[in-house]
Amino acid sequence: MCTNLAFCATINLAFRTLIRIFAHMIDRATVDKIMEATNIVDVVGEFVTLRKTGTNYKGLCPFHDDKTPSFMVSPSRQICKCFACGEGGNAVNFLMKHEQITYPEALRWLAKKYNIEIQERELTDEEKKEQSDRESMFIVNEWASQYFHDILKNDVNGMAIGKQYFRSRGIRDDIIEKFQLGFALSKRDAMVSEARRKGYKDEYLVKTGLAIQGEKGVYDRFAGRAIFPWLNVSGKVVAFGGRKLDAATKGVQQKYVNSPDSEIYHKERELYGIYQAKKAIAKEDCVYMVEGYTDVIAMHQCGLENVVANSGTALSVHQIKLLRRFTQSIVLLYDGDEAGIHAAMRGTDMLLQEGMKVKVLLLPDGDDPDSFARKHTAQQFKEYIEQHQTDFIQFKTDLLLKGVTDPVKRAEAVNSIVRSVSVIPDPVSRTLYLNDCASRLNVDERTLVTQANKFIAGDREEQRKQSEREQRQLEASPDAVPVEAMGLHTALEQTTEVERLLVQSIIRHGDEVIFSDLESEDGSLVSLNVAQYIDFDLGQDGLTFSNALYNRVLQEAVEHSADTTFKADRYFMQHPDPQVSALAAALGIDSHQLSRSFEKKESSNDLRQRVQHLILDFRMDIVNQHMKDIQRQLKEMGANYDKERLKQLMDEYKDTMELRNELARQRGSDVII
Repeated sequence: MCTNLAFCATINLAFRTLIRIFAHMIDRATVDKIMEATNIVDVVGEFVTLRKTGTNYKGLCPFHDDKTPSFMVSPSRQICKCFACGEGGNAVNFLMKHEQITYPEALRWLAKKYNIEIQERELTDEEKKEQSDRESMFIVNEWASQYFHDILKNDVNGMAIGKQYFRSRGIRDDIIEKFQLGFALSKRDAMVSEARRKGYKDEYLVKTGLAIQGEKGVYDRFAGRAIFPWLNVSGKVVAFGGRKLDAATKGVQQKYVNSPDSEIYHKERELYGIYQAKKAIAKEDCVYMVEGYTDVIAMHQCGLENVVANSGTALSVHQIKLLRRFTQSIVLLYDGDEAGIHAAMRGTDMLLQEGMKVKVLLLPDGDDPDSFARKHTAQQFKEYIEQHQTDFIQFKTDLLLKGVTDPVKRAEAVNSIVRSVSVIPDPVSRTLYLNDCASRLNVDERTLVTQANKFIAGDREEQRKQSEREQRQLEASPDAVPVEAMGLHTALEQTTEVERLLVQSIIRHGDEVIFSDLESEDGSLVSLNVAQYIDFDLGQDGLTFSNALYNRVLQEAVEHSADTTFKADRYFMQHPDPQVSALAAALGIDSHQLSRSFEKKESSNDLRQRVQHLILDFRMDIVNQHMKDIQRQLKEMGANYDKERLKQLMDEYKDTMELRNELARQRGSDVII
């Protein structure tokens, strides 16, 4: 029926291994305490801007390119689900998927958020080997951030050189704490030596980019530099930036050096200051984009906190999608020199293409956001932005056409402007911009519309060709993507609809009694709930689901049926195994259940009839598959067939046909709900 058993077994083994490792470090009572304290609206709200809709919350899904909010969060059920791509689960599932972290890491994240103490013992050598490189790298980075910060605050050289530098920039102590700023000693192996003393391996110092492997050994990458830690959107230290300082002149700038890409850090996916800014971005519904670390820090100190930096690199689609979770409005805030103008022009078509509302503000000559923020209050800065910012199309028009009289150059400029307008996804906005451009440029609007349509048609054709190329590559190498890489949504698609509906009944109604006062073999009266009845009926013929995870859900529901407090939906939604809770979210809730504050209670009789009918459908699927297998074997026999084998198959086919007819008769006599 399904070829997905090996996949499920592999995935379940991996998660059991993770849980076994974690079980050595934390008991189930603490896990339950963490889950009870968790508010999924707070957790998801750290990464997605949510709007209240009735009793639930809605936002743009962070797991696919969501144009209209399809990601629902239910505070009553403590789950989330996207009704476009199918991703969802409880808070642990969300964190694991969103932050690409392990089950133990997600629980530690929640424990830290809700101030729940976890007493962890030192891992054995065997357990340390089982820890992922990714987790180890995060641990090393967190230690290094604290180490650099401590040097800045308490070491003689750290205070004399590093802190003096920050003082010279007017950075207050509270801002130093907020951004975890630090200092690296000038000695080439100072950090490496301390890391070794603390038990951290050279392997992870090199993998994170904290150290460099040279011919003469491992040495510090950031020696003698002021340190700016990069925190990702969830607050984990993923990388560092270091500004070189000269001890003799107490803080003369020389140059920057940054962490290289690693397993936990990809520069095109991160934005400096996003963790410190995300709440302010959502509150203000706007983000300011600047170039450097000190620009971000100075604006925070000025009182403007909805600011991030891409650190001099062109914006990437990943960074834009990250920002779009919190707002669709962005102001590019750069100094007014040639470099600032160039920075404002980079990546803007991508911003428009992703549906962002783009404005540009170039500061007066000689000022960057850092220097301007230090000269003005937050209110003065905001007023200046409001008065001088301009939409990108106006900015580009003024920039490209200012003083240009040559017809060829004007045509090139107009085409460039129309090209930018053509990538705007909203047709209404696109039309209004073209109308505005026609007035500003003194060009017939129909001409601009025609040109924009040519650009749009060309883009669509290129997308079509790209899709065809990708499809050909996929067909040429069908095994290029390992089955282990499939998500739960894909795995669900590989099981039959009847199996899904049966497991859905277990998750939603597994504890509900559908047979009462049945007489057992010893004469005693018993009752059966949904899970017990399904297990009993299938067990009579040794039948199981084709999906190992489904079998586990049924087994656990039966095992907990004796518990009078057992509620199947709550149990599986809050299950500590992320595979189980994600399955519960996928099967246990429908869009109408999240969009309505009430749900009609199904009667015991209706539920019983529905479950019985599903079991008959499940058996019918098995019988039909068996008949197809027999037919296939008969076709494969060929001319030189074995008469005895032929008779055996024909008899088996006849018996199976009779069984199918009996099942069809039973299904016909049942009421279909």
